[in-house]
Amino acid sequence: MNPLAKIPPDNTKIFDFTARDFARVRALIYKQAGISLSECKQEMVYSRLARRLRAKGITSFVDYLDRLESGVDGEEWEAFTNALTTNLTAFFREAHHFPLLAEHMLRAKGTLSIWCSAASTGEEPYSIAMTVCEAFGTLKPPVNIIATDIDTNVLETAANGVYTMDRLDKMEPDRIKQFFQRGKQSRAGLVRVRSELRELITFKPLNLLAPAWSVGGPFDVIFCRNVMIYFDKPTQAKILSRFAPLMKPDGLMFAGHSENFMHVSEAFKLRGKTVYELEHSHRVASTRVGA
Repeated sequence: MNPLAKIPPDNTKIFDFTARDFARVRALIYKQAGISLSECKQEMVYSRLARRLRAKGITSFVDYLDRLESGVDGEEWEAFTNALTTNLTAFFREAHHFPLLAEHMLRAKGTLSIWCSAASTGEEPYSIAMTVCEAFGTLKPPVNIIATDIDTNVLETAANGVYTMDRLDKMEPDRIKQFFQRGKQSRAGLVRVRSELRELITFKPLNLLAPAWSVGGPFDVIFCRNVMIYFDKPTQAKILSRFAPLMKPDGLMFAGHSENFMHVSEAFKLRGKTVYELEHSHRVASTRVGA
């Protein structure tokens, strides 16, 4: 492909966006967040970043990317990353994981520790919290949940815990009644997660490519679902190698339905459908770390 060839014109586009511009975006988001954008994402990238150009009053992608790379506008890195992060989620998505989570929690001892490493707008960590509450039969179960995401915008939504009613369409009425409060008057059509549930979760920004993770551990459970698909195999292997020492010897890691780590990391073995546990040698190492 000619690197200077322009992406086919679109009459709705107000900025030039060349293949070279797109290649720069791909390199920058890979370096910043480990996200490997496929070539078919050109239109998506244009649409999302054109909003940033308009917001900043910048008239070309070349100027915008130059400013990013030069560090002139350090805060724009966060907006750039947020714009290119995909946040598709739902309550109790991949429902087969949650009964297994409940069983595992009831077998564990002491205060339980769970890390949801791709929290998005909060549906996943709240689903985890509801599952644990139901398993223990109380709104104050012995659990600490940390929920992280690279996108600061979605984390704000998650921490607020306010959703439109249609987000709960597939949830059982009894569960809605137990864990949500319906909005009234000007907030009709909205629901908010009960405060007891929100108090079980600590939301904080975290880049899985950062040199250090301030998440604590060791964890009984790590959820890392539907985020590894945006990373190439070397990046996946690096992240998994950092997960392993943060897990308790009998800990579980939950992955997304389209993710398979069997040939990516020697630290984990498949326990069930997209559920992993530590290999024996890593369980021994994890025991020593936790001692």
